[in-house]
This record gives sequence, C-alpha cells and structure tokens, in this order.
Amino acid sequence: MISEKMNAAFNKQIKDEMYSSNLYLSMVAYFERIGLKGFANWMRIQVQEENAHAMGLFDYLISRDGCISIEAIDKPETNWASPLDCFEAVYKHEQLVTSLINGLIDVAEQEKDRAAISFLQWYLKEQVEEEANCSEICSRLRFVGEDKHALLLIDQELGARTYVAPTIA
Repeated sequence: MISEKMNAAFNKQIKDEMYSSNLYLSMVAYFERIGLKGFANWMRIQVQEENAHAMGLFDYLISRDGCISIEAIDKPETNWASPLDCFEAVYKHEQLVTSLINGLIDVAEQEKDRAAISFLQWYLKEQVEEEANCSEICSRLRFVGEDKHALLLIDQELGARTYVAPTIA
C-alpha cells in the first residue's frame, strides 16, 4: 500500500500531466490556426504522450492500492506571438515538469518508497529527452529566424513525426 503523502503527490502529478496535455492541445489549435500543420502534428503527438504519462501514473497508483482523486485542470494559454514563442513556452513547461518529477521523487525518497523511486526513473529519463527535443527545435527556429521557406521545411519535418506508445516502467 502506498502512503497518503505519496498518494497525494501522485494525484497531483496526474493532474499536472493532464494540464500538459491540455496545454499542448491548445498549441495544436494555435498551429492549425496559423496554417502550420506539421507543427500541429508534433503537438498532437505531445498530447498523446502526456495522456500516456498521466495514465501510467494512474495505473501505478491503482496497482499500489492508492486512491485516485481527479482534480480540476487549469485553463492553458491559447495564443503565442510566433512558432518560436510557442516552442520556447514548451521548453519552459518541460523544464517545469522535470522539476515536478524531481519533486515527486523527493517525496518518494522521504517516504522511503523504493518502488515509486524505481518507477519514476522512467519519467525522469523521459524528461531529459523531452527537454532535449524542445531545445533543439527552439535552436532551429532561432537559426532560421524570419525565413518562411526554412520554417516550412521544419513544418514538413515535424509533420512526419508519428506516435509511438511509451513503454512506461
């Protein structure tokens, strides 16, 4: 059985993962609105990944005889000044999520919950990848600046991304 403190921390992280999903869904709408369907595709896959992350936490909590508490999710931002502005927001958000996962691991360490620590290592590794991907896209967008042709090439590349369901520890 999972401790009450650990249970509450997992429920908070489930909520935060669902917020991430909604934030990226809002970004899908933004990119669709400005005609960058490849960027929208990339964000759609982020939505799926965040949902999978939330469900992984959800299922883990159930497997530990935890109590699920579905929390209200804040409304995400809906407008950005540019694709770069949007991806900088993604990068900043992923850094926040990394800090939240680290905080969840801190709780697991305080509670001496070795099973949770082990489980959460997958999430920590995933965050390293998420931050690296976002940082790379931001760098490329900064590099191309106002070059619309280059932006369309990036859009085409991001449109080729496909969803692969994660194998959560």
